[in-house]
Amino acid sequence: MTPNAPALPAGDAIAGALARVRGAIAAACQAAGRDPRAVTLIAVSKTVGAHALEAALAAGHRTFGENRVQEAKAKWPALRARYPDIELHLIGPLQTNKVKEAVGLFDVIHTVDRPRLSAALAAEIARQERHPRLLIEINTGAEPQKAGVLPQAAAAFIAMCRERDGLDPQGLMCIPPIGEPAGPHFALLAKLAADNGLRFLSMGMSADFELAVAFGATHVRVGTAIFGTRPPAAIRS
Repeated sequence: MTPNAPALPAGDAIAGALARVRGAIAAACQAAGRDPRAVTLIAVSKTVGAHALEAALAAGHRTFGENRVQEAKAKWPALRARYPDIELHLIGPLQTNKVKEAVGLFDVIHTVDRPRLSAALAAEIARQERHPRLLIEINTGAEPQKAGVLPQAAAAFIAMCRERDGLDPQGLMCIPPIGEPAGPHFALLAKLAADNGLRFLSMGMSADFELAVAFGATHVRVGTAIFGTRPPAAIRS
């Protein structure tokens, strides 16, 4: 059963929540015949303040996800000066005018989703000589209000990133539609990744990360089950 975290936990409560989530991932991996070391827990820290971040870091966690470049830029450089092994993931939409900052700040970008962004990333990666891992966001539910490449266009988009822009996308990300079973979306993402020779699958959030592990997730994005409930605008954890 997916662990539940209290609203706005702090200190020992966050350490306990992290332990519960890690335990749930390990149990899901055991049930699926997978090595727990193959699944990375991204603690989604958007809107999370310094006290809660310090608690997670004190508990030994080092992998975090942010939705917005500006928020991450304000929070993480000082913490990275003290904890240089932090790995930072961008899991929210990336505007082309934020590409320079994103390439300089993030270790993994999960939301490559359009030709203009791919070209901008290629140019900035060459300029900075810094190479964050790149994942393609897939709109598995073909929802018009959501970003992401449509499943039927995924192969062509991945090929364009590789051939036109010289990028090396390494995985796919999705956010299943609210109110629909997540399993078929996870299965589709796994198939698209296999068909296109991609290694990483970023899928599964607080409510369904154990199911995502069963479908092969390599990265799960968990916020609420670690840091508690947050504003309704926080939608990717």
